[in-house]
Amino acid sequence: MAAAAALPRLASARTAFRPSPAHGWRVFEIATRVEVLKPAGATRVWLPLPSIEEAAWIRPMGNLWQGNAAAMRVTSEPDYGAAMLYAEWPAGQPAPTLEVVSRVATRDRAHDLAAPGTVEPLDPATRALYTRATELLPTDGIVRETALGVTWGAKRDLDKARLIYDWICDNTFRDPKVLGCGFGDISAMLETGNLSGKCADLNALFVGLARAVGLPARDVYGIRVADSRFGYKSLGKSGDISKAQHCRAEVWLERFGWVPVDPADVGKVALEEQPGLTLQDELVTQVRAKLFGGWEMNWLGYNFAHDVGLPGSRGPKIPYLMYPQGETSAGRLDSLDPERFRYRITSREVAAA
Repeated sequence: MAAAAALPRLASARTAFRPSPAHGWRVFEIATRVEVLKPAGATRVWLPLPSIEEAAWIRPMGNLWQGNAAAMRVTSEPDYGAAMLYAEWPAGQPAPTLEVVSRVATRDRAHDLAAPGTVEPLDPATRALYTRATELLPTDGIVRETALGVTWGAKRDLDKARLIYDWICDNTFRDPKVLGCGFGDISAMLETGNLSGKCADLNALFVGLARAVGLPARDVYGIRVADSRFGYKSLGKSGDISKAQHCRAEVWLERFGWVPVDPADVGKVALEEQPGLTLQDELVTQVRAKLFGGWEMNWLGYNFAHDVGLPGSRGPKIPYLMYPQGETSAGRLDSLDPERFRYRITSREVAAA
């Protein structure tokens, strides 16, 4: 990695929410340190690594790691290419520890959806991957019925995507009592009528409804790495980001390619930015307008993976890989409890020398 110097923090005064590639590239260094407090038998840990590389908005710049494990290596799951650092300690190894430092360059995204362009068609294999059902994202039954109702009368893929986005913004809400980012069981949400949750629930609902009407769509699992340059306290996190994981979504539109969306963050602003906000308040409406087609990239994407089998694990698949994972002979460690699992993730913005 290149030498680096810390950059000054951005001002916190709130300004108009306008993500734009013109803001330029930013480089972030993310450090994850894990300690297993109660090892039992063989101990294993999996840490997500940045594995999305898109020339327009994200560029992984490498990883360095150290620890006292008997084995440490980068591996990936086969379907989506989600990269992870795997470490294993033998039975009897005291105080297992592992640390990985990653660098990533990011740049804001903002599509002009009034100016369609010419885009190479999505290849059949990629289209099949991102329209297929997963364990928690079925595309039939109540999911398809809901999607058809939401998009009734729409012909263009852009119109269908917009209708789904608006329906989620208008009909779901963020529930702060949900653990972590939620699990994304969209059938249960629709069957019970409880359309609440967090980002991995609400953005998964967008993805599932889009796939159910034939639109390629995918969740993008990642973590917030800096405060919002626009001063929105609910849309950023810097320093200790151990609990700043955040899932976003993309939809493929024929005249635009992969288009970023984030209806979950609309609900987050309404709930957390200041007391008493509604969907009609300007602080919410300007974010809602920009999060269909744009992202502020004070966030990095790890991967697109669903139903992830952890290599070497004796446990079941996990819905997604966004948190550190670990297990001992006593079972899986609680990835949503960094104090008891004992992991800490930190982020700082740096400038390449």
